[in-house]
Amino acid sequence: MQRLIALLLLTLPAAAQTGSDSAANIKAHMAFLASDDLKGREAGSPGYDKAADYVAAQMKALGLKPFGSSYFQPVPLVAARAKDKGQFSLREPSGKATTFEFGKDYVAGGDEAYPRIRITAPLVFVGYGLVAPEHKRDDYAGLDVKGKIVVALAGAPKFLQTEERAYYRTGSTKLKAAKDRGAVGFVSISTLTGEKLYPFANRARQFQNWGMSWRMKNGKPFSAVDLPLLTGISVAGAKKFLGARTDAILAAAETAQGAVKGFDLGLTMTAAMDSEVKTLESRNIVGWLPGSDPRLKGEYIVLSAHLDHIGITPPVKGDAINNGALDNAAGVATTLEVARLFQGKPPRRSLIFLVDTAEEKGLIGAEYFARNPPVPVSRIAADVDLDMPILTYDFTDVVAFGADRSSIGPAMARAAAKLNVKLSPDPMPDEGIFTRSDHYRFVEQGVPAVFLMTGYANGGEKAFAHFMKNNYHKPSDDLSQPINYSAGAKFAKLNYEVTRELADMDARPQWNKGDFFGVKFGRQ
Repeated sequence: MQRLIALLLLTLPAAAQTGSDSAANIKAHMAFLASDDLKGREAGSPGYDKAADYVAAQMKALGLKPFGSSYFQPVPLVAARAKDKGQFSLREPSGKATTFEFGKDYVAGGDEAYPRIRITAPLVFVGYGLVAPEHKRDDYAGLDVKGKIVVALAGAPKFLQTEERAYYRTGSTKLKAAKDRGAVGFVSISTLTGEKLYPFANRARQFQNWGMSWRMKNGKPFSAVDLPLLTGISVAGAKKFLGARTDAILAAAETAQGAVKGFDLGLTMTAAMDSEVKTLESRNIVGWLPGSDPRLKGEYIVLSAHLDHIGITPPVKGDAINNGALDNAAGVATTLEVARLFQGKPPRRSLIFLVDTAEEKGLIGAEYFARNPPVPVSRIAADVDLDMPILTYDFTDVVAFGADRSSIGPAMARAAAKLNVKLSPDPMPDEGIFTRSDHYRFVEQGVPAVFLMTGYANGGEKAFAHFMKNNYHKPSDDLSQPINYSAGAKFAKLNYEVTRELADMDARPQWNKGDFFGVKFGRQ
């Protein structure tokens, strides 16, 4: 029955799917996108392709134009997953060896760039591995890591501003610091905060999920940093590396400064890991709405939302399909509703609606688009991202990640005021939200961006805590949740208002003078 309904939905006229009732529209979109029939919408899967066809049909019904003859931007992918659990051991100078227990001490996944890993090298602990000249902080100072494997704490110190902390905790930033100093491999150790947020058991359960990168013209996977991430170590496994200092190190890591001094571990690690690698194809779905102002229509505001989820994984309570209702059928549904709200009065600047693939694999579809846009990237004035709104309560505030870093900030304030929605600071700085959704791929190209998260007021904190503990990246993120579709309608209206502000204001969004990301990625 679900398959029949799905096929019928794809052929219904626009009026039957996109009426004036925003809540009903969002409910209908989510009902299709989060159905079991799509098998969790993993990038490159038949379920994802069905979802992509649906979104393209909706774009056409809403009057959005394709770039060229198709709403699809092909995204060539390389995927990898672990063939087995790998073998990792430590050896002391005396010759005494220490082995590891999978799922308790370590977990390792596939690596499309390094499908066969065989490394034996000395280990050096570098604390957080933070290199932040603006804070006169260099965790590598006095350490020689050339030809060695770097061992670093996951995350970044708490003294860093929330969005800058997100930058310094990313894998690409940490790996680059190690690579620039001659390291040959990287090992990450969970912190107490990290274990609380992302239990190691969940990572072990999903260790054979497919990881991905986009495929360059030479057939090789794109990689921002050419250095293998060998394994992730749990809090329990940390003692096998750090010994008697472990508890003191983990405690110091939780302080504001996180000033953990590095040292030579006096150990040699042997790592052997094999990956299964395949190439596959997926698609971004892209439609655009021409601007009305002769002077401004050559500039574009992008609205982005990822369509993919994590597909089928080992079952939890008998259910193996990860429907991704809130992550991110909700974001796609509200994006489509924003497009409908723009019918009637065109914006001054042009709009691009990007529904992308492989976000769950590392923001891959958005990265491919940002590096291969259908218009010059210099013409992209801003990005507004819609990802995983928690729609199980009537939100009265939002967190506008990135807004205050550019002239998007005042526009965001005006938009929120129209709906009597308050703007709140980041309530979860340890999560590193700013670098974990698609808008960040635009930031890396110098484009100012904003990402709205439903806030903690009016029951939001409890709703977030419940979702993250019980439903995030689990089969229970489905339509059985108490979804408030009226809240979805309000979320769509808020994103419409900020997009309208950005599209219609006289001056295009600009980074604030001296802003951290504006300086890092240019286009001041």
